[in-house]
Amino acid sequence: MKKILVTGALGQIGTEMVLYLRDLYGKDNVIASGRRRKEGNILMEDGIFELVNVTDSQGLHEVVKKHKINTIYHLAAVLSAVGESDPQRLWDVNMNGLYYTLEVAREFGCDVFIPSSIAAFGPETPKNNTPQDTIQRPTSIYGVSKVAGELLCDYYSAKFGVDTRGLRYPGIISHTTMPGGGTTDYAVHIYFEAIKNKKYTCFLAEGTSMDMMYMPDALESAVQLMEADPQKLKHRNAFNVTGMSFGPEDIYAEIKKHIPDFEMDYDVDPIRQAIADSWPNSLNDSAAREEWGWNPKYDLALMTEDMLKVLREKLK
Repeated sequence: MKKILVTGALGQIGTEMVLYLRDLYGKDNVIASGRRRKEGNILMEDGIFELVNVTDSQGLHEVVKKHKINTIYHLAAVLSAVGESDPQRLWDVNMNGLYYTLEVAREFGCDVFIPSSIAAFGPETPKNNTPQDTIQRPTSIYGVSKVAGELLCDYYSAKFGVDTRGLRYPGIISHTTMPGGGTTDYAVHIYFEAIKNKKYTCFLAEGTSMDMMYMPDALESAVQLMEADPQKLKHRNAFNVTGMSFGPEDIYAEIKKHIPDFEMDYDVDPIRQAIADSWPNSLNDSAAREEWGWNPKYDLALMTEDMLKVLREKLK
């Protein structure tokens, strides 16, 4: 029986990951955790929630021991745009938090899922059809932490036998939880604004193509990887995965098919634009497809249809 701890459970991916895992493995077997409580949150009303700051190694140790955890989904992180304004805090959370998580996994024999990111690539990386194995020279502190995290997981896997697995997530789009300061956040905000105000001001420039993934695919890919046969995995800690690639003008055009009077203009944020310009336009995810059968269900058209349908009901 899996006993799962999810760190960063109140974040964009964490909230939905906990609910998804509880549906699969039972609500009493999935422990949500975060550094603060959020009153009225469904994770606290229907399941176990623990206060855990991942930079507190003793607190993390106590929760894993208390609940006899054998699998950790380590989602606690400071994101790219926020990280550029406070790189010291990002390093503390993203790197020390990961180190303490790997240490507790080593001690208690836990399997660990640790997401990486397309931010692990940089301007010297091939931008189109970016290979699984290629040069990684990121220019953001977030990207640096992701490359270091991939290597640290490789080390703990080889040195101590910790079963670490990870995905290089693209931008994640969700209708449930708002993003928390990432470079790809516009692709979530635009749907909310299209319905509420029929107008959106984009902080990235026209023509800025990046990989994206709809949240249902993001959740399924994580569990699918963690359930995969370890003998078939060659790239345990950093699989390229993607669902689609588009720029702001593409998502605008797709939304306009459903909301003809929707309008969009641009007010480019130079910090997030510089980060986006250093990332790939499109990823080659053939390794994930070959090694554990990755196959996304949503493209831009299907995602847009579903997002607008759900949000119309939610925002009434």
